[in-house]
Amino acid sequence: MLVSKDLQRYDVIVLGAGAAGLFAAFTAGRRGRSVLVLDHADRPGKKILISGGGRCNFTNLHASPANYLSENPHFAKSALARYTPADFLALVHKHRIPYHEKTLGQLFCDRTAHDILNLLLAECEAARVRLQTNTTVTAVEPASAAANVRYRVRTTTGDHLATSVIVATGGLSIPKLGATGLGYQIARDFDLPLVDPRPALVPFTFSPQDADHWVPLAGVSTGVTATALPARPNPRRPLPVFPEKLLFTHRGLSGPAILQVSSYWQPGESILLDLAPGRNVTHPLLAPGARRDAANLLQTLRAALPARLADRWLQLHPPTGYTNAALQAFEQALHSFRLIPAGTEGFAKAEVTAGGVDTAVLDARTLAARNHPGLHFIGEVVDVTGWLGGYNFQWAWASANAAGEEA
Repeated sequence: MLVSKDLQRYDVIVLGAGAAGLFAAFTAGRRGRSVLVLDHADRPGKKILISGGGRCNFTNLHASPANYLSENPHFAKSALARYTPADFLALVHKHRIPYHEKTLGQLFCDRTAHDILNLLLAECEAARVRLQTNTTVTAVEPASAAANVRYRVRTTTGDHLATSVIVATGGLSIPKLGATGLGYQIARDFDLPLVDPRPALVPFTFSPQDADHWVPLAGVSTGVTATALPARPNPRRPLPVFPEKLLFTHRGLSGPAILQVSSYWQPGESILLDLAPGRNVTHPLLAPGARRDAANLLQTLRAALPARLADRWLQLHPPTGYTNAALQAFEQALHSFRLIPAGTEGFAKAEVTAGGVDTAVLDARTLAARNHPGLHFIGEVVDVTGWLGGYNFQWAWASANAAGEEA
């Protein structure tokens, strides 16, 4: 392919002006690379601004490879080791952004998510990154190797040439913010395999039968432990158990525990809930002289669960009697409630997209496609999905750093 002299050339073109894209752009720019960021939206960082309820849960102090889901659980180790939460915190301190820690190592802005977006934009400006919005990328193609040009990026506002292209287009989650499948299409165009993208960190929906049972509890929240029950368990890769809150909704189940489990769930599989973790609900009824009847059981159940949930549980799962064995069976049911969700609320409500570009074809150190030098995939478009609680932002920073240091 001949290269026109009229086409503008850059060392690095970044596709996507979200968290990963902006970070990769200024990382490359700091190295003296000429960098162009392209985004189809009218302004950068839209997903950043709604994250963490508008406060941006920008990292997690405890982020480690164990907090990520991927077909290759080892892939994220290199990038995460080379750019840690402490590294991003140093940047937060540099920009004098006030923040606070919530539970489980989650760090949030004291003010708003604009602080994190402004940090990224300021770093891009300092690194002389050019940002171009309202520009839709239509294709990325191989270009002539003349003058060290590898790729031609076609857009609705004209074509550009680059030595390296960093694909930071995100996944399919929250399409109202402009999510598209562009990154996946670019991967396909270069014959790179995908792990099927699916909604993750997303609420579940009830089957009609379960809806009749549980929708009346909409608005009730309670602490649980939750895990997914795969159809084909892998004993070498046990699934995590999440001790967090569950929320009943008008359509199904939500809350942090459910969002976490959803990343590991596949259609048709069950989830397992302990509705009273760490508690022996029926113990008071087993004491000498204790009254064993429905009224006393309800009273003890209400001491452990929200009243509406206690009432509904006893209505749907009454004990077979009040013998020790019957109460033990009732207790066991509380700690091992199995439910088969009808589905999820889909990409419209998913915080992230699981799956993506198969890590088997990417270099773990640089996030570049092994057979296409200079073509990097970072952030959510890659088959690396973090837990709820700042982990996906940390993957964005770490993967962007890896690509930006190399591109």
